[in-house]
Amino acid sequence: MSETAVKVEGLSKQYRIGEPNAYPMFREALTEALLAPFRKLRSKLSGRQNVSGAGLIWALKDISFKVDKGEVVGIIGRNGAGKSTLLKILSGITEPTTGYADIYGRIGSLLEVGTGFHMELTGRENIFMNGALLGMRRHEIKKKFDEIVDFSEVEAFLDTPVKRYSSGMYMRLAFAVAAHLEPEILAIDEVLAVGDAAFQKKCLGKIGNIAKQGRTVLFVSHNMSAIRSLCTRAYSLDAGKILHHGPTHDVVDHYLKSFKSLIQPENNALDQRKERTGDGSAKIVSLKIEDENGDEIINSASRLKLTIGYRSEKPILHPQFSATIYDYSDIGLVSLHSERTNDLPEVLPPEGQVTCITEPLYLTPGRCFINLALLKGGMKADYIEHAGYFDVEAHDIYGSGKLPDRSWVVCLRKYAWSTVGNQNVQ
Repeated sequence: MSETAVKVEGLSKQYRIGEPNAYPMFREALTEALLAPFRKLRSKLSGRQNVSGAGLIWALKDISFKVDKGEVVGIIGRNGAGKSTLLKILSGITEPTTGYADIYGRIGSLLEVGTGFHMELTGRENIFMNGALLGMRRHEIKKKFDEIVDFSEVEAFLDTPVKRYSSGMYMRLAFAVAAHLEPEILAIDEVLAVGDAAFQKKCLGKIGNIAKQGRTVLFVSHNMSAIRSLCTRAYSLDAGKILHHGPTHDVVDHYLKSFKSLIQPENNALDQRKERTGDGSAKIVSLKIEDENGDEIINSASRLKLTIGYRSEKPILHPQFSATIYDYSDIGLVSLHSERTNDLPEVLPPEGQVTCITEPLYLTPGRCFINLALLKGGMKADYIEHAGYFDVEAHDIYGSGKLPDRSWVVCLRKYAWSTVGNQNVQ
């Protein structure tokens, strides 16, 4: 029978938002206490009552689950779903409002990487200080010191105050210290969202090694490929509740398919999308996806045609449009950026459309998503994630009737095999 590492029952966390002053001075607190009875009386006389729960939100609501020792469990969900709050409660950083969490073993956390670093101290000093904050004894730190330094690749700057480090150097050192703990349970929150690609790959490998050692891992990430490769089970959170749980592949597929509900079915409805970033000086208002002949059915050999509508109050100087095609796993497949081809004029009218036609993409059958961006003079005016999607249907590009599955490979290429030399069999 498996031993339990983490047990969560009825866990909820409530936060108060919109408070004008969370830490009032003594004079303000005293004034508030003296005036409170009169305000209450005035409220009753006027017939107005305080609304219970006003200004309160539930970051987590009635969460229950169990993790066995040695399991690697992924926790996924959109921003604000409650993932980080859950790990903070499990790590003892914050207390739950209701419910409880039992932790059977020593827990180490990689939540906000770099927390506890003192900017005036050197890298060497911060290794010892931050290691102590993360639960390591001095002899443990000394034993792992060289390994930490080698991993961080900042040996030449160890005796330099970290305030002079670049952000990349800072994150390398912070992760190196945290990752070389040896807890029985490790809680990891989005550590792969920072750093360059090589560093992220290195971090992922380190986390994988930790998992192979039989330690329990709770892994929060938006990187679905990492979740799939590291985790045996997963939980999907939404609005503070468990939306779906089970084998990692099923949960990730369910989570990614839920993006369909975020994508407006009407082309012109992009104008109403609230989930977007940029300075708002120009907006993407529509997206039409078809092949070069106007057919909305896209197959593996299709030339993709994207027609993007935009709107601005003034003519757009130095416009740039970008469309990035992603797979279900949020892996970038194709980047279509107008800056690389210099096809667009230096000035666009305040309202209109631009079109991009690709060569055959040769993708395996399955769904793809598109992120759109509009830049003015290199500055981001509008950016929409999952602005649209299309389904790739199978096409016999090899003439053999055989095509690999999307779960195995995404991109296809035409190629030919042949023999070399005289290979006649007698």
